[in-house]
Amino acid sequence: MALFLLHLCVYLKEVQSMATTTTDRIGPRSYPAAEPATANAAHNLMGAGEVVIRYGLALVFLWIGMLKFTAYEAQGIEVFVANSPLLSWAYSLLGVRGFSNALGVLEISIGLMIATRAFAPRLSAIGSLLAAGLFLVTLSFLLTTPGVWQAGYGVPFLSPMPGQFLAKDLVFLGASLWTAGEAFHAARQVDRA
Repeated sequence: MALFLLHLCVYLKEVQSMATTTTDRIGPRSYPAAEPATANAAHNLMGAGEVVIRYGLALVFLWIGMLKFTAYEAQGIEVFVANSPLLSWAYSLLGVRGFSNALGVLEISIGLMIATRAFAPRLSAIGSLLAAGLFLVTLSFLLTTPGVWQAGYGVPFLSPMPGQFLAKDLVFLGASLWTAGEAFHAARQVDRA
């Protein structure tokens, strides 16, 4: 939460110094002089979205990572992992609880890495890339988990659970890729300074 507030304060300070021509993290943005209020509103929305995407993603990883240490969460992911050719082998090595605990450590680490954007953008970018990899794996469960497609309808009709539950990871994948790109861009700017 402190990192979120720090990032928000830095962003708001940038917004205060803007005139009709602004520079955001991607590059210069020019707005017509007749529309500065609209331009500032658009820029503020983009900035708020950036903060929510990055720190929302970090919070989700921290929260769900902590839940991986509970018995109900370990059992909840079992149907996905047991049917995955990418991960099912891990149960014979670690067991259901051991795998869930290891995944929890990974998810908490990813969340912490993503949250470092304000002072370690390269580390944040690496965390975002790890998140993207994790979401690619979970999206593969759409192909391997029984019951993903609604009975009697088939493809493309997702079942409420687990189909629609897994489909949201497509948005998380996009958020991870965007935060990785933005953080790598910021790291390049730090390197140039």
